[in-house]
Amino acid sequence: MKRSVMLTSGLAVVLAAVLVPFYWLVIASTHSSAEIFGSPPPLLPGGHLTENLSALQETASFGQVVLNSLLIAGIYTLCAGLVCTLAGYAFAKYRFKGRDGLFGLLMLGLVIPNQVTLVPLFQMMAQWQWLNTYQAVIMPNLALPFGIFLMRQSMAALPDVLLDSGRMDGCGEFRLFLRVVLPPMKPALAALAIFLFLFQWNDFVWPLIVLRDNASYTIPVALASLQGLDDTDYGALLTGTAVAALPMALVFLALQRHFVSGLLAGAVKE
Repeated sequence: MKRSVMLTSGLAVVLAAVLVPFYWLVIASTHSSAEIFGSPPPLLPGGHLTENLSALQETASFGQVVLNSLLIAGIYTLCAGLVCTLAGYAFAKYRFKGRDGLFGLLMLGLVIPNQVTLVPLFQMMAQWQWLNTYQAVIMPNLALPFGIFLMRQSMAALPDVLLDSGRMDGCGEFRLFLRVVLPPMKPALAALAIFLFLFQWNDFVWPLIVLRDNASYTIPVALASLQGLDDTDYGALLTGTAVAALPMALVFLALQRHFVSGLLAGAVKE
């Protein structure tokens, strides 16, 4: 009983430490900058939410920015999910010369800092005349090493007998992939979708480099543009941050049933 009480108390403290900042973010988004920095700080909702939203729309065209982020993150999640799933399936279930070496080379991408690739990627986008376009934001990270690793580890646990049975019944490779391989992979696909969506939704440095027009900004870039050297409207800034956190919470809540099991499936060893 004593251990149970201590464990519950510790979890309650951790939960409070996680939720209190989000609670204050939502509360602060309904106050003006003067009220946010008042003493004591506000702990109850205020009446400046509509003013903050209006300021966001006026200074950053925030409605268009949210649509940009949703479009980019949605397309990226679908395309990168397809690429990572197909690559993971190939590495897990096909035997070809140099497979292990190629996979090891791909895993080096996990330890190479993203900053190293910024200059060559920018030069490539400039040569293709893709600067200030959505494809410049989406394309460079489609074959994400962690996503391929997660799907490869998950599909390695799929029995080869199941695939051989499908081939013996006359099932083609593409149909085999859709009808036999993908259905058991739903937990892993859900975990992959959450990871890919959050990765693209929160990405700041690369969109900042390739997007030049304010109307094409994503949410992280637009929020950064609100911070001035002399004056910053923190009410509008925190309102935009709260709006940016909402889709992430919705995606996680929608797929949380499969998230933990999907990550555990990625830990399976051959």
